[in-house]
Parts: sequence; C-alpha cells; structure tokens
Amino acid sequence: MINPHRFSIGPADAEIAMLQWGESGKPPALLVHGTGFVADVWDEVARDLASTYTVYALDRRGHGASHKPGAYHFFDYAEDVCRVIDTLELRDVYGIGHSAGATDLLLAAQLLPGHFTRLFVMEPTVMDPRSARAGGLDEDSLARVEGTLRRRAEFDSTDAAFERYRTAPAFADWTETSLRAYVRHGFTTLDDGRVRLRCTPEIESAILRPIYEAMTQVYVGDARGNPFGAFAEIDCPVRVTTAEKSGPIYKEMASRAVTLIPHVSTLVFEDAGHCVAQEAPAAVVKAVREFAE
Repeated sequence: MINPHRFSIGPADAEIAMLQWGESGKPPALLVHGTGFVADVWDEVARDLASTYTVYALDRRGHGASHKPGAYHFFDYAEDVCRVIDTLELRDVYGIGHSAGATDLLLAAQLLPGHFTRLFVMEPTVMDPRSARAGGLDEDSLARVEGTLRRRAEFDSTDAAFERYRTAPAFADWTETSLRAYVRHGFTTLDDGRVRLRCTPEIESAILRPIYEAMTQVYVGDARGNPFGAFAEIDCPVRVTTAEKSGPIYKEMASRAVTLIPHVSTLVFEDAGHCVAQEAPAAVVKAVREFAE
C-alpha cells in the first residue's frame, strides 16, 4: 500500500497542507473534507480513484496542518481552493466534496469558471438567499455553536482518542481505516506525549458559526457579501447527493442547492449517514465513477 505524498503550498502564515495519491499526469480530482476533519479521511476513496485520477486533497483552513487564521467565512474557504488550483495549475478538475467542503467547491467553481469538468457534492452547506431571514442565530443554534467549546480536546494517546471515538454515535459507522486516519492526522502530539485536536474546540466553534447561520437562513456574509446567489453561475454539471440516514437539515440544504444550481442532478445513498465517504467508501467511489461516465 503506497502512502500519499504530503506537501504544502503557500507561505508559512497561509500554508495549505496537501495530499496526493497516484502519479501525476492523469486527470485531476480534488477532494475537500467537511468541518472538523482532515484530508486523510478520504484515504479509502482516494486510493481507489488514484487508478484513474491524480487525486489531491487538502486540509481546510483551521484543520489539520493548514493555517488557522481566524477568518472562516465561506469565501475564505473557496479562495483557498482557488489558490490550490492556481498553484498546482490544475485544469479540468473533478471536484468531490463533503458538507462545508462541498460548498467550498461550489463557490470555487463560480470563482474559477471553466476549471471544473464536474462537481460531486455530498450534502453541501447551503442557504437560499431568496429566503433569507433577519435577526441572527436563534438560541438553539447559538447553544450548539457554543457547545462545541466543551468538546474534549486532549487524550492520553491516539489509541485513547480512537477508543473514545469508536464508541461515539457520530463515528459509529465509520470504517476503522477512516477513523484511524482522522485520529492520527487530526491530532498533534504534545511535549508530554498526550495528543490534542488540531482543530481545537475554539477554532471549530468559530468555523461553525457561519455554517449555522447558513443552515438557519440568516447568513449575511462579510464585506464580500452573501456568496450563495452565485450558484446560478456554476458552469459545469453538478451531482448533489444526500444520505438516507442523515439529518433533515442536511436534506433541506441539499434541496436548496438543487434549486440554485443550473446543471444539477441528484442521488441518494441508501443505508448511510452524513459522513458517507467514511462509512461506505466503495459506494462513494462507484457513484463518483458513474457520474464521470
């Protein structure tokens, strides 16, 4: 089994950590993970796709070995994806993304027209700007964002973290390979040998705020405005997928995406939850390949 090649792009204060599976020269596929995770959680999907594609994945800002600047709006992430594509001089990219990482790709396709051949997006984070509401986050959403601050950040070892996550409902259906990849690369080792989350509770809470604002239709953006209206400008075919066992809000956001994107089709993964690529990687590879055909 060949391990992915690790490298980074950008200056030290804006570094994006990257992985590459497979040899260069094949059509590029770019994989973007969801909130809280790292590029390595794609490993099972990427190894299979590497027979056909040069597969790249990045640690999104705030995650893994990438920079943690404190700015976590949707356009920030999309611009990072554009920076990866420009730096690596990628063209005719097959973009494959999950959750907020899927949103990164949708926005990047609008910012870089003509660079993507297609997008396969699993339960993207989307608001419909035509139905925006005023007033900011409600108490329940605010409590969920702030509740992230109470997440346990340190463990005695990666084995201890793995055992804890193995019994957590959110990770119950993950493959062992995916979960071990997350624990190995989503934590950093401290001087005393303990391990700490790289995407700390404080960072994850900051990342989640705009996401919850989009979920509840109150996101207003920053000085660059609200990005979601630009989905109408996406110029490549897009497949929006949902998962049978996922939560209602994910299906709702997927339906919003379908109404906003011009060249769109849909797919439902049966007997899978929100993190389908880590639960049923073979099913994701099959669907990704079928969409390419």
